[in-house]
Amino acid sequence: MNLAFLIFALGASTLASDLSLTAPGPPSLPDTASHALHPSLASFSFETAFFISYVGNKTNPNSLTRNLLQNIKDRVGIPAEVRIGGITADSTFWDPTLETAIFNFVDDSGTLINTTIGWQFWDAARELLPEGTQITVNLNLESLNYTGALAIAQSATQGLPDQVAAFEIGNEPDHYLSFTAQSYSDIWESWSKNISSALNFTKPKFQLAATADDPLWPYNTAAADAQLDCVSALDAGVDDADTVEWCSEHTYQYSVCDPTRAAVATLPNLVNHTRLAEYLDLWQPRIQSVRRQLGSQTFVIGEFNSISCSGRDGVSNTFGQALWLLDTTFYAASINVSRLYIHQGGPLALQSATQLNKGGLSFYDLWYPIDNSNGPVQVFPSYYAYLFVADTIGSSRALRIANIYPGRQSNGSTITPAEGDTSEGQLVIYGFWDESLSSGTNFPARLALLNLQLYNQTQDDPRPVAFFNISSFLSSVDKQVSVRRLQAPGADTGSANGTQWAGQTFENGIPSGTFVEEKVRGGIVTVEASSAVLVIL
Repeated sequence: MNLAFLIFALGASTLASDLSLTAPGPPSLPDTASHALHPSLASFSFETAFFISYVGNKTNPNSLTRNLLQNIKDRVGIPAEVRIGGITADSTFWDPTLETAIFNFVDDSGTLINTTIGWQFWDAARELLPEGTQITVNLNLESLNYTGALAIAQSATQGLPDQVAAFEIGNEPDHYLSFTAQSYSDIWESWSKNISSALNFTKPKFQLAATADDPLWPYNTAAADAQLDCVSALDAGVDDADTVEWCSEHTYQYSVCDPTRAAVATLPNLVNHTRLAEYLDLWQPRIQSVRRQLGSQTFVIGEFNSISCSGRDGVSNTFGQALWLLDTTFYAASINVSRLYIHQGGPLALQSATQLNKGGLSFYDLWYPIDNSNGPVQVFPSYYAYLFVADTIGSSRALRIANIYPGRQSNGSTITPAEGDTSEGQLVIYGFWDESLSSGTNFPARLALLNLQLYNQTQDDPRPVAFFNISSFLSSVDKQVSVRRLQAPGADTGSANGTQWAGQTFENGIPSGTFVEEKVRGGIVTVEASSAVLVIL
């Protein structure tokens, strides 16, 4: 889409930081649009060792978790998918005689050594997640114990009839056993084939890779070619037995695993579209290759969050992360990532000896289901981003997304400030075309408008706004549109009751307050700094 945009500062009376953006169209579906969005685009990954902490057990179910997940199902019509996995999956073992759902063995230093699960673990997953939840189960590869992996797979298929979407063999195998693409593929292909035979699978049932390392740039260097990832594993014959259903890689844009990376894990860096898009663009060649080989919906980000090693206090637990999560989800979808599974859990000593966090639950979690050393039971602002995504998708199964502004360069990558994004990564527009409607490809059904100008609630100066002129995307200049707002007092807001989606708060897991949907005419939509709106056309 060849768009011309005008960004300018308004008069001095409004501090010269108010922005205006005019999008002249055309309004028709662009050739850069994605495949049809998966209804479970916004999904969840729960660390194996912490899963029961989140859902509870049949005797004491966690109603907060259930309500928060049910809110998403109610909007979309099907549940968000759930992955049970993470670093502790590679030290998890099966014991059919275990009298509790889970036992985490922690040594005297506080290090979680291994995890044992029993039948009540699957009972909790089956009974306490929203009905129909599809689950990906992460198996232990690092121990190189095929019999143990088979036992967990077999118990999962028995304990979760009709709910196991896929199995992963290993979590982040590029971080242990010195795997090459070939040595990993030799074991993975054998295990997946033998488990499929033992459990009588008649179609592919495995999710490949679950790797951790970011793609190296530039591509096509010896170091980049040596990486273990979806594409290199496929090239090494990992799917020779036709067992691969999907392919997963993990993304953490920032990290506090060591002091060097912690220094740049800041709120201003997080809430910036240019930084985000340039990061996710690293995966575009892999996404394209996997889709060509396996199908359009086959590349997923099976684990992700803002800052690895459990996030950062004052960054990951703020409204700023909610804006980052919204932008991440939509931008990933626009480059044909099928689903994203945001990771939930707690700090683990085995992740890094130099990490910033110790104990409790992670600062990047969307909610705390239990009291812990990092805070009481609560919902964080980031959860609201998933409500925005769910309401955007709704019941449509033919919705396609495109990044309208800043748009794309001719090579498919995002437009940067150097390439003409004069908003410096602060203003973003996504369009959604519903091909099930008669006007489906002529006009978008929805627009998402993001103003990522950083504004903190501690600031004394007036809050800037951006004026988005969307007239060219309307069928007539006087057409009335509906507007729902994602807003908080500032990007640094850390409380759920200070965050609103369409006028409502969800600090107790259920909506509180009056639902607000504004009606706007004239094609101009005002969006405060550090906020976002959904425009329903």
